[in-house]
Amino acid sequence: MLAPAGSFESMRAAVNAGADAVYMGGTKFGARAYAKNPETDRLLEAIDYVHLHGKKLYLTVNTLLKERELSEELYEFLVPVYEAGVDALIVQDFGVWQMAREHFPDLPLHASTQMTITGVNGAKEARRQGAARIVTARELSVAEIRQIHEQVADVEIETFVHGALCYSYSGQCLFSSLAGGRSGNRGRCAQPCRLPYQVLEGKRHCSDRAETYLMNLKDLCGLDSLGELLDAGVHSLKIEGRMKSPRYTAGVVSIYRKYVDLYEKVGSGGWKAEREDKKFLLELFDRGGFSKGYFHTPNGRSMLVLSGKPPRQVDAALFEELEEIYVKPEKKEKIKGTIRIAQDLPVKLSFRMGAVSVCVEGAQTLPAKNRSLTEEEVRRQIEKLGETPFVLEKLDIRLSEGCFLPVSQLNELRRRAVTALTQEILARYKRKQLILEAEKENIPTKVFETEPCSEQDSEKKQVPLLSALVEEEAQFLASVREPSISRLYLSVDAMEPEQLLEFARVCKAEEKECFLALPRIWRSGADRSFLDESIRKQIDGFLIRVLDELPFLDEYAGTLPEESGKARNYEFVADASLYTFNRKARRGLASRGIAMDTAPFELNGKELRERGISGSEVVVYGRLPMMVSAQCIRKTMDACKKSANPSAKIRTGGGRAYLLKDRKGFCFPVKQSCRFCYNVIYNSAPLWLTGELPSIQAMGPRMLRLQFTTEKSLEVTAVIRAYEAAMREAEYDYQPENRTKGHLRRGVE
Repeated sequence: MLAPAGSFESMRAAVNAGADAVYMGGTKFGARAYAKNPETDRLLEAIDYVHLHGKKLYLTVNTLLKERELSEELYEFLVPVYEAGVDALIVQDFGVWQMAREHFPDLPLHASTQMTITGVNGAKEARRQGAARIVTARELSVAEIRQIHEQVADVEIETFVHGALCYSYSGQCLFSSLAGGRSGNRGRCAQPCRLPYQVLEGKRHCSDRAETYLMNLKDLCGLDSLGELLDAGVHSLKIEGRMKSPRYTAGVVSIYRKYVDLYEKVGSGGWKAEREDKKFLLELFDRGGFSKGYFHTPNGRSMLVLSGKPPRQVDAALFEELEEIYVKPEKKEKIKGTIRIAQDLPVKLSFRMGAVSVCVEGAQTLPAKNRSLTEEEVRRQIEKLGETPFVLEKLDIRLSEGCFLPVSQLNELRRRAVTALTQEILARYKRKQLILEAEKENIPTKVFETEPCSEQDSEKKQVPLLSALVEEEAQFLASVREPSISRLYLSVDAMEPEQLLEFARVCKAEEKECFLALPRIWRSGADRSFLDESIRKQIDGFLIRVLDELPFLDEYAGTLPEESGKARNYEFVADASLYTFNRKARRGLASRGIAMDTAPFELNGKELRERGISGSEVVVYGRLPMMVSAQCIRKTMDACKKSANPSAKIRTGGGRAYLLKDRKGFCFPVKQSCRFCYNVIYNSAPLWLTGELPSIQAMGPRMLRLQFTTEKSLEVTAVIRAYEAAMREAEYDYQPENRTKGHLRRGVE
C-alpha cells in the first residue's frame, strides 16, 4: 500500500498508520507544487526515516522539465537523494527518464499515471524503456488491469484506489494551463474542472441549471474492488492526497491497511468492506459521496457531483483522535540487546534488529571499591532509548560480580550502539554516485534531421512545409485542393474507414502526403478497422498521440508488401501529447524511430529555442485540445443513444458539437469520439500565430501544422491562404475574431 506524503508529518503519519511505502516530492519537479514539500535536508531525513522502519520512499519527479531545468538542475537535485537510497523515481518526462537511466542506472523508475498508460502496449513500451513499475491510468477497468498483468508479467502494476479523480486522463489536460497559465503538467493545476459550466447546443441551453458542475467528479473509494484488484495482479494500491493533511492520510491508510491484511489472511472471498469504515472515510473528506471509479464502469452521471456540493467540514474530534494515534507518536522498532560486563575487560554492548546486528566496546571495567554495579542500574541506562526509533524488546545482561562502571560510560555506550545500529540499517540502502560532474554527457545539438537554426541563419534555412489535420469531410475537401498544403493528417476517431480510404486515394492523386492521426487514447479492444491493409497501402505514416501507440513502430515500421513487390516504410510523427519539453526527450523518441516530433504547446519562444525545433513540426493554428476525458458530456446530459456504433453523421461532426460555457462567457467546443469512447474539450479560441511566423521559421522547423476541428469549408480555405501568405510575408485579409497566441509569449511556470 502506497500513501501520499505532502509533508514530513504526513510521511510519518502514513508509516505509523501502516503504509508499506510513501510517495513524496522535493522542492522541485513534483506534480504537487503547492504541497508542503520538504527541503532537501528534510527529504533526506524522510528517506532515512522510512528505511529505519522497513518502508520505502518513492520520489515524484513527475512533471515536464524545460531544457534548462533538465540540463542545469536535475542532476544536482537527484544526486543527494540517490545517494541517500531513495527507492524509486516516479517519472512522466521522457527526458528525465533518459537522464536517470544514463546517470543512475540502478535506480528503479516508475512510469507515472501522467504517462497515460491505458493498456498492454503502453505497459510493454514502458517496460522496454526500463520501467520497474507502471502506474496505470485511473480510467482502467479491473479486466484491463488483469490483462496487463497477464501479458506483461515482468513489470509491477500500481493502481489508484482512493482519493480525487481527474476529469481528464492524467497527462492529457491543458485546461488549467491554457485557461489560466497554471499547468497541471508542471504541478500547478488550478482545477477548472471543479467550476460550474452550462451546456449549449448551438445557442440553445440544454443543461439543467441545478446541475452545472459537469466535470466535478466524486472521490474514488476502491474498498469494494480491493480484493479483485489484488487478484488481478496489482502490486501497489495507491492513495491520492498529497495536498491533504497528515490526519487524513493516517485515517485513510489505517482503513486500507485493515483490508489489505484481511486479504492476505483469507484472500478476496468471504468478506465485504464494512459500512462503518466507508462512513469513516467520508468523515475524513466528503465531496458529495464516493464513486467506485472506473473499475467496472466506463463513465456516467453517478460518478459526478453535478450540484457542486462543497466538501463537508471534518469532525474536529475525529481529527484530534487521529492526531494522537498516528501523527504525534514516534514509531518504534523492537530490537534485542546483549551487554557483557566483566572485570578488567572492555564492556561490550550489541544491538540486533532482524538480520542487522552491531557491537560496540567501551572502557575497561573497573573493580568496585564501595558499591558494585547492579543489573537494575545497567538495564535502566541501556533501556533509555528515548527519542531514538528503537525500543528494547529484550536485554540480556551478563554482569560479573564486583564490577563498577560510571553511568556516563553506560550512556555513552548506548548512544554509540544506537548510532551504529542506525548506520548499519541505513547502509543497506545507501549508494555512491560515481559519475562526476565533469563526466556528464553533453547533450548533442543534433537531434533529428538538421541543426537548430539561429535567427542569424534564417536566410539559409529551408522554408517549412505546411500540413493540415482534419476531423471532418468538409475540412478535408477544402484542405486537399490548396496547393500550399503538403501533408494531410486524417483523424481516425472522426472518420469512417471508407472515408479514410477514399481521402487517402485523393491525397495520392493530388500528390500530397497522407497520414493517419491515431486516437488520442488507445484502450484494449479499440476498433482497428482503420488499419485495414487497403488503407495502409495508400498512406505514408502515422501521427502518434500516446505511449500505447508507440508499438506501432514495431508492428508497422517494417515493411508492407505492395503490388510491385517492394517494401514500404512508414514515417512516424509524435504529436504534442507525447511531450518533448527538452532535448533528451526528443532524443528518446528519435531513438525509438520517431521521424519528427511536435513542439509542446506550453513552452514560450525562448524555451522553444533552448529546446530546439529544428526538424520538429509546430502547430500554428487551431483550437488546442484542453482535455481528453473518458467521461462523456453527451451521456451526462442523458443524450447518449446507448449505441456502440452511432451514426457517421455524429462521428464525423455532421451534427452540432456541444459547447461548455464558463462563468466568464467563454465557450469550449466538446466532441465525442464514440468509436474510442472519449470526449475532447477544445479551447474557446483558436491559436493564431501569423504574426509570429518570422520568429518561428527562424528556428528552423520542418513543418507547420494547421489543426481544424469545428471550422466550416470557407473558414478552412481562408485560414490556409492567410498562413500561406504570412509565410511569404505577404498581405492577407483574414483572421478569426476570437484568437489566442497560446503560450508562445507567456509560457507556464
